Amino acid sequence: MTTDDPLQPFLAEQGVVILDGALATELERRGADLSDELWSARLLIEDPASIRQLHLDYYLAGADVAVGASYQASFEGFARRGLSRKESATLLQSSVRIAQQARDRFWEELHDTTEIASRNRPLVAASVGSYGACLADGSEYRGDFNISNQELKAWHRPRLEALLAAEPDLLACETIPCFQEGEVLVELLDEYRQTPAWLSFSCLNGENVGSGESFAACVGLAERSPTIVAVGLNCTAPRYAQQLLNRARKVTAKPLVCYPNSGELWDSRSRSWIAGSEQGRFTDLAPAWKAAGARLIGGCCRTAPDDIRSLAARFSASSCQNAFEC
Repeated sequence: MTTDDPLQPFLAEQGVVILDGALATELERRGADLSDELWSARLLIEDPASIRQLHLDYYLAGADVAVGASYQASFEGFARRGLSRKESATLLQSSVRIAQQARDRFWEELHDTTEIASRNRPLVAASVGSYGACLADGSEYRGDFNISNQELKAWHRPRLEALLAAEPDLLACETIPCFQEGEVLVELLDEYRQTPAWLSFSCLNGENVGSGESFAACVGLAERSPTIVAVGLNCTAPRYAQQLLNRARKVTAKPLVCYPNSGELWDSRSRSWIAGSEQGRFTDLAPAWKAAGARLIGGCCRTAPDDIRSLAARFSASSCQNAFEC
């Protein structure tokens, strides 16, 4: 049986769950060198304190959930750095425990202040990233893995078990680019019902996930699993979010999750970010996402604690003027 959904107290009292923002791109902005295939997982080895501080900053900004730094972490990736299976499992678990340490410090040291006293104790989600992230070839955004469902499930299983051993509150199955991987994760999660999960897809436009398949069809996969407590999108341009949410609402009654990127574009040739037309409008668009059914709202690449602070303020009870705005 699945345990109680830890999101429900937040939804009942606040109407929305505030997720955190970007991890890797914010760590880079703060000076971290992530220029290898492990990306933010590199800092699990070299500088866990910087990850812990960023989690704390997101909690202080108003995040109800922090997502651990395991998106790019895998047994295969750590093995290429010369680490054993045991050492790799320990690092995967540390991604959860680092976030738990930040949450516990936030709660134990700061929850009695006037500003925070009314908040629920925040949660920690373990990031279950796409198989393509391990390949470090961009296939995490295309979904062209060319492996069987059985092989994909066998790859995900040991990483999932390592993360679950650290006892996260939730699993964030995120940036999933294709129906196949969504289907495999739904089947696999059905074997580990003790920890609820959300499932979020990266999308090309207002209709299709990264592979070109129907977003609505992918969202429909969540209906197969009682373990999946929310479904939606992440790592997607904000301008597509409302249209995607409208499509999702037609195929599921589960809470929708929405944490787009900032709207900036990544230029793979120059390896740099290019400002997009939506830059700076992130928080302004968020009420429309909630009106379209989003109940878990946060940010992905190139968002920062200030964005999450603005989201939290926008959705606070005192700032709501009408049903659309809150």
